[in-house]
Amino acid sequence: MKILAIESSCDETAVAVVEDGRKVLSSVVATQVEEHRLYGGVVPEIASRRHVEAIEGVTAEALNQAGVTMDDIEAIAVTHAPGLIGALLVGVNFAKGLSFATGKPLVPVHHLRSHIASNYISHQDLKPPFLCLVVSGGHSHIVMVEDYTKMKIIGRTRDDAAGEAFDKAARTMGMPYPGGIAMDRVAENGNPLAYKLPRPTVDGCPYDFSFSGLKTAIINLIHNASQKGETLPVEDLSASFRYAVVDCLATNFIKAAKDFNVKTLVTAGGVSANSLLRRRLEEDCKKNGFALYMPDKKLCGDNGAMVGSQGYYEYLDKNIANLSLNAVATLPIDYR
Repeated sequence: MKILAIESSCDETAVAVVEDGRKVLSSVVATQVEEHRLYGGVVPEIASRRHVEAIEGVTAEALNQAGVTMDDIEAIAVTHAPGLIGALLVGVNFAKGLSFATGKPLVPVHHLRSHIASNYISHQDLKPPFLCLVVSGGHSHIVMVEDYTKMKIIGRTRDDAAGEAFDKAARTMGMPYPGGIAMDRVAENGNPLAYKLPRPTVDGCPYDFSFSGLKTAIINLIHNASQKGETLPVEDLSASFRYAVVDCLATNFIKAAKDFNVKTLVTAGGVSANSLLRRRLEEDCKKNGFALYMPDKKLCGDNGAMVGSQGYYEYLDKNIANLSLNAVATLPIDYR
């Protein structure tokens, strides 16, 4: 079954053709990173306009690279939640138009579910159930994936997401957007123990995260030094902050796996490309006898292929929308 998949939840206009949820026939991404870098982060109105300009051409290129036409497509999957509402609306309305014009079924896909599904492309043998750490710019969750479309939240951030904390800390250090990626590179040359930073916890909720205090701690450290005319080593700051964030993520994730007696662990989302997080989880899982699956780095960011993969399983579960489908800015991953 060939699915045309559309992703426009933030600043990437992405379209892919995916067969049977696991085989990527094409994946085209038009990125807006360079433009948003001028402003230090994503400007929602600009993102929406660029999606409008790019989506038709990106779709045509995805079909061309896959060597198919709309006649060969059996369903249209689209990210409908969560994300920037204006950006989502572009993809949803374009998909609805295609569905109406071609008579193909319209499949709504949750953005975080599709990030998890990127692992089905990277690992053909991976099947639920498993425990997944979903970490991105706007989300940090520990999710029990009971089946392809049945999920339960075990832990979540109470304030900032890990990716958001990375980006804001990096911006304070003078790094360009996207800051998390820049910090990851710089941190490789620093001392992770140079600065002692807090490891915030949530009382009574051992699997939840809180990154706001950690982010504030590093920003205050930098501002205090600046007020004294001091310059702190960016490599050591980056390494210490990255080490603290990864320590929080890995500690809670491994604890949840032990407590729920889960032996298969999975990561997903943009932050799952972080070099230290990947190394730390590999070490922890090896020590505890857990099987670890991580998506290829090229699939960690937003892309259409992951939407096509999850869209296939949503279609099999008869999650089909009509033309009243709307974009939703916030929606829990365990919705039904």
